[in-house]
Amino acid sequence: MTNRIALVLGIAIVAALTVDHMIYGNDHAIFLGKRLFDLIEWLAFWR
Repeated sequence: MTNRIALVLGIAIVAALTVDHMIYGNDHAIFLGKRLFDLIEWLAFWR
């Protein structure tokens, strides 16, 4: 992955989170953060 692709991908993720926050508030981001933490924990178990 080049620096340019990483930068564009990072900007797209931040923009999507910003739009989600403006429309729906923090509920979705908190839910996704908790689920991501559970996924990482589950993957670490299988490692």
